[in-house]
Amino acid sequence: MTSLKGKLALVTGVSRTKGIGAAICRKLAANGANIIFTYWTDYDEEMPWGIHKDEPSIIQEELNSLGINCAKIELDLKDVSSIKRVFDFSKEQFNAYPDILVNNAAYSVNDNINTITKDNLDHHYSVNVRATTLLCAEFVNRFSKDSGRIINITTGWSLGQMPEELSYVLTKSSVETLTYTLSSTLAEKGITINAVNPGPTDSGWMNDKIKKDLLTRFPAGRLGQPEDVAKLILFLVSEEAQWITGQLIHSEGGFRNADD
Repeated sequence: MTSLKGKLALVTGVSRTKGIGAAICRKLAANGANIIFTYWTDYDEEMPWGIHKDEPSIIQEELNSLGINCAKIELDLKDVSSIKRVFDFSKEQFNAYPDILVNNAAYSVNDNINTITKDNLDHHYSVNVRATTLLCAEFVNRFSKDSGRIINITTGWSLGQMPEELSYVLTKSSVETLTYTLSSTLAEKGITINAVNPGPTDSGWMNDKIKKDLLTRFPAGRLGQPEDVAKLILFLVSEEAQWITGQLIHSEGGFRNADD
């Protein structure tokens, strides 16, 4: 077992019990880490999958039952003031700043070259690029420990074209550039930074048709689960991964892209 006892993890975008963010929190908490997570219900309410109002509280109660301390805060990451707010919240709640930052929150509303709009592109940028970058910067600026970890969740745009998710792939590609660009600078501070592509994951957004279509493209004969990416992130934030930085890791079970 990887021990994270005494570590504090900040995970963004944790609002649904079936989501990747919740799975990451469970895995880190089960290995001893205290947790702060952010959520934004307005976004989930606008999406087809929706959200129950009490889901963040259910997640918090579940994590506390694992014997760690968990605090949650609702934040709209499109608002730049939310960046400092969450780190101030960390100091208030735990008298400490995070050892681990997982940038899981994302804005994703499909568009293509014919339907893309300024507003949709701006919304994607403000969460997927600006907030991710500023969260990394705030983490680094307040960091004063020996060992830190940043994990950025990205997507598989580089493995196959995704023309119906134009704003999403444009902004997620920037996350990978950020990860690589910062790796040597942060290594001097004892911080590793890596990006993870979880591939298509059955986290509550898939309908039956999507599941059926995707299942044939997974060689293992099953869909990716939130637990799959959570296991990888547990390793990357551990001491065993202290020599791994600046990497993009595709964790998608050999998923075959449509043009393969």
